[in-house]
Amino acid sequence: MSPIDFNRIPTHRLLQVVHSAPKAELHIHIEGSLEPELIFELARRNGVPLAYPSVEALRAAYAFTDLQSFLDVYYAGASVLLQEQDFHDMAWAYLQRAARDGVVCAELFFDPQTHTDRGVPMGAVIRGLRSACDRARAEWDLRAELILCFLRHLSEEAALQTLQDALPYREQFIGVGLDSSERGHPPEKFSRVFARAGELGLHRVAHAGEEGPAAYITAALDVLKVERIDHGVRCTEDPLLVQRLAQAATPLTVCPLSNIKLCVFPDMAAHNLPALLEAGLMVTVNSDDPAYFGGYINQNFTALLGAHPELGARHAWQLLRNSLQASFAPAEQRTQWLTRLDAHFAQAAQ
Repeated sequence: MSPIDFNRIPTHRLLQVVHSAPKAELHIHIEGSLEPELIFELARRNGVPLAYPSVEALRAAYAFTDLQSFLDVYYAGASVLLQEQDFHDMAWAYLQRAARDGVVCAELFFDPQTHTDRGVPMGAVIRGLRSACDRARAEWDLRAELILCFLRHLSEEAALQTLQDALPYREQFIGVGLDSSERGHPPEKFSRVFARAGELGLHRVAHAGEEGPAAYITAALDVLKVERIDHGVRCTEDPLLVQRLAQAATPLTVCPLSNIKLCVFPDMAAHNLPALLEAGLMVTVNSDDPAYFGGYINQNFTALLGAHPELGARHAWQLLRNSLQASFAPAEQRTQWLTRLDAHFAQAAQ
């Protein structure tokens, strides 16, 4: 294929091109895709009382001041998930939206401890999510995989037990991650469970450098041996770390709308994603907890590109390309997606 002439893609058409382009979503908490309407539907189905009288009242509670204020509402919403069908319905609702947004690969984070600590069986969680992923592959050829995340505000012993409890379903998930409250819970706290995951051949990722310092990113790389950094926007506090991330092409799964909603940046114009891209980092755009943070993946692109006119077609193409390259899909599959992406932009430039 001849080189893409990005200058021939007019600004007013860029969002349309991006929205319809093939892309991967690598930072999506499936429990964070649970829209208020579905929360109320599942609450009625399972007889779970809610602290909010209506969908509107629940949505009005989404005025977060930091990560913890969000997590309080997030865990309350997850309380309606009890049966295998509930987990299927939640994942299926997200995957339908993802397919419409051009997502060809979605690697879904799930938090089993949020559910098993309430008495929900591990099998119900994983089987429900996996069935929705399999359905998406069958109906749309959308590759959807599961990454089991440990809650970092809980103990490493609890994480080790969670991993052990999930082993009967080892073939149903591809990796492990680390999420929840970052402050005061450094990556080193989970060194043993990540080492065990590595022995099992699981991919390893971790949240680092969102509310926690750049040192948490370094620890995630050196101690946990992660392959991707989730968030990572505070890497700029350490120029040597930025250089390291660039040289190693370590993916950063950045979530623009989430960063604004949780006050990591005051507004989208202040977001440092363009600077990360300029520094040669392998940045990707993701939605994190879209039901709570105001947008799915295409809405994140819309907000980002709208606030940063310096980002043009070439930058958007690079962000999309990064997402596909950074996925854990087989190399042959990634190559096919990248070929589709290039053809999509080449056609837009004609």
